[in-house]
Amino acid sequence: MPFVSANGVTHHYRLGGTAGRPRVVFLNSLGSDFRIWEDVEARLRDRFEILLLDKRGHGLSEAAAGPYTIRQLAGDVLSVLDALGWKKASVVGLSIGGLIAQQIAVQAPDRVEALVLMDTAAKIGDADSWNGRIAAVETGGMQAISEAVVSRWPTSAFRGAQPAAYAGWRSMLEGTSSEGYRGCCAALRDADLTEQVAAITAPTLVLCGDDDKPTPPDLVRGTAERIPDARFVLISGAGHLPCLEQPDQVARLLAEHLDAAAANVAEASTRFETGMSVRRRVLGDAHVDRASAAATPFDAAFQRFITEGAWGTVWSSGQFTLRERSVVTIALLAALGQDDEVAMHVRATRNTGASERDIAEALMHVAVYAGVPAANHAIKIAKKTFADMREEQAG
Repeated sequence: MPFVSANGVTHHYRLGGTAGRPRVVFLNSLGSDFRIWEDVEARLRDRFEILLLDKRGHGLSEAAAGPYTIRQLAGDVLSVLDALGWKKASVVGLSIGGLIAQQIAVQAPDRVEALVLMDTAAKIGDADSWNGRIAAVETGGMQAISEAVVSRWPTSAFRGAQPAAYAGWRSMLEGTSSEGYRGCCAALRDADLTEQVAAITAPTLVLCGDDDKPTPPDLVRGTAERIPDARFVLISGAGHLPCLEQPDQVARLLAEHLDAAAANVAEASTRFETGMSVRRRVLGDAHVDRASAAATPFDAAFQRFITEGAWGTVWSSGQFTLRERSVVTIALLAALGQDDEVAMHVRATRNTGASERDIAEALMHVAVYAGVPAANHAIKIAKKTFADMREEQAG
């Protein structure tokens, strides 16, 4: 029964699946523990390495004093990943777990390879409803709300066909720490990622049970529409917890999405490696090492983007030689008035094979087609840069 201390709280977790396969972390709903994923995990364990995690105040994880915030709960997950040595993973989140997953994708995009959001939204409920829930639990304990809450989890068909499972779900909710439950209700009350989710870059699949009452399909679809290129799918015959009612459908959709994302990651990795090689060849090791060392979480995604997109795609094309590409690039940068970039690429001519005469000719074209002032300014930069390079070589 593994535990880990992370972000100031003791967390209960379980590792499953197959080591060495793409990594996936599952985040459960309000009032449940990670056992809700067991049927899905059983169908995916041969294809993925899987982390099941009880959020703070749920299951066997410590119920630290509340209230909590979604950012704090996201920090818990990232801290657990750090403790386990997981630099990246796909994140699957259900209900509040989905809000936590959204926060992680916004807060630490470089840690998320793919995202699956289930029966969740960028904002769930309103302050009055969550304050009422908090007050009810504070007064009467978890039993005071258990039937009203659990009755909205499954479809009526499931409730009638499997009364023992339904009773078990209710027991799971009633066994949740009152402090942890109220803390998470406060996090839900205060969370609103409506504007932030547009910044999510991970490939995203959004799922919703077609009979979900706590987070109805239209609400979930609305969040999906705010996330770039997200795909929305309804799970037939499911309420708020499709992983319990329809594990086959859920596992199949997750596998398709995560497999595709893993293939894209592999392709991007190849582009990155190619791009880094070309970038070093053109700009030199010293320049690239400085840029890499100066990168922070703020611009890490941008640095990867230019390495994959500019250097791993455009500069890696065989259509132009490096010399030809160097000349074209300097002309374009001069026309756009990008002084620092002009100087950087003039310096790079010692690696690309473009001569001073090549650059002088290119800047004549800038004078004709982009204007004499732009060309004149770029000529001054190029002359100084070439002079500095000759002086460095002589020294």
